[in-house]
Amino acid sequence: MSEPGIRTAEIRSALADVLPGIRADLERLVRIPSVSADPAARPHVEASAAEVARQLVDAGLPEVEVIGEGGGLPAVVGRRPGPPGAPTVLLYAHHDVQPVGDEGQWATAPFEAVERQGRLYGRGAADDKAGVALHCAALRALGDEPSVGVTVLIDGEEEIGSPTLPALLARHGERLRGDVLVLADSINWRVGVPALTTSLRGGVNVVVEVRTLEHAVHNGAYGGPVPDALTALARLLATLHDDRGDVAVAGLSRSDTDPLDLTDDQLRTDAGVLDGVHLIGTGTLTSRLWTGPALSVIGIDAPSVDEAGMVLVPWARARIALRIGPGDDAAAARDAVVAHLRDHAPWGAAVSVSAGEPVAPYSAETSGPAYAAARAAFADAWGTPPVEIGVGGSIGFLAPFAAAFPDAEILVTGIEDPDTRAHAPNESLHLADFERACLAEALLLERLARR
Repeated sequence: MSEPGIRTAEIRSALADVLPGIRADLERLVRIPSVSADPAARPHVEASAAEVARQLVDAGLPEVEVIGEGGGLPAVVGRRPGPPGAPTVLLYAHHDVQPVGDEGQWATAPFEAVERQGRLYGRGAADDKAGVALHCAALRALGDEPSVGVTVLIDGEEEIGSPTLPALLARHGERLRGDVLVLADSINWRVGVPALTTSLRGGVNVVVEVRTLEHAVHNGAYGGPVPDALTALARLLATLHDDRGDVAVAGLSRSDTDPLDLTDDQLRTDAGVLDGVHLIGTGTLTSRLWTGPALSVIGIDAPSVDEAGMVLVPWARARIALRIGPGDDAAAARDAVVAHLRDHAPWGAAVSVSAGEPVAPYSAETSGPAYAAARAAFADAWGTPPVEIGVGGSIGFLAPFAAAFPDAEILVTGIEDPDTRAHAPNESLHLADFERACLAEALLLERLARR
């Protein structure tokens, strides 16, 4: 039941009126291929920013500006100051998207928004142009309410790690400052069950190169006593896990988590695990997903199968993705993986390792009034209380926000669900859940105004 004084029915009706226009605006954004990782796509990212700015103006924000820092890709800021003494809420999303990948794996054109069976398909339809639409829907449904200050920041670089966000926050910190931050770039527990993300793993990418020969040689003439680099690399990568599938790098930790109602069968379905393939590791599934380390090989440089010659390969490289749970130090974890790779070089192979900049894990403080308002708003909008979850991935923008606004409550909310397939072919948005998420955010702003 709604809290007395909260205009749930009125806001629900107003939202129904604005959703067709919001849907059209989202589809317009999806058609813009704003792939931040592609330098040639910069004009598209700029066009996406201009479209976001137009939509924020239509949502009733009187101050809207496209901004950038240090040659970075454009972000968009919109503001509506509140009355004196009122709190300010900062709403975040991003308008850049991941590359398409193998277009042949898409059932429909990736940059056309197509509805099928209650889901809207297209790159960015969920991650995270739906976040832009979410904020606009809540603001349009509320009209001149609530009596809080609202600032909207739509990032243009999230999918490449938000490299200029710290500088942007440093320059524009006062106009972006909020008492409550709502960062809409996460996932719900499942369709029909909302979630607040209260922890995220940190991580870092590591590249390892193995060399065994000065040059390629005939594998018939020298194979046997002479090791090839690709086999040596395979043996080295195999040392990263023990026989149970747990990460075997010394110095990484894992904490226990509430298993909630996640089962092996549900996880296998969500992830698309093939029949006969075992889940790996020990402990609860949620601890393996949210608070423990994970290592995966995400790429290998070696001769392709179709072009391979009958030679001993002199060198091979692999890129490894490390995820670490809350409580671990990201830099120390990176150094532990680098040391492990160097210390486990097989057969005396020459091993060189380089690592990227680590992203720190995150754990939220959930006892404040904004979390209480969010729990009530989500329960009203979805008809069921939100679940507090961890997420196994990393969100690079969280650390800059936490550093820039140390006294703010940070709410990480989501539009995605386990079948969204963000970053993969056939990304999609569950439209009924999107409507619930829009109502939940509008009710959250209403509650924050009254508190």
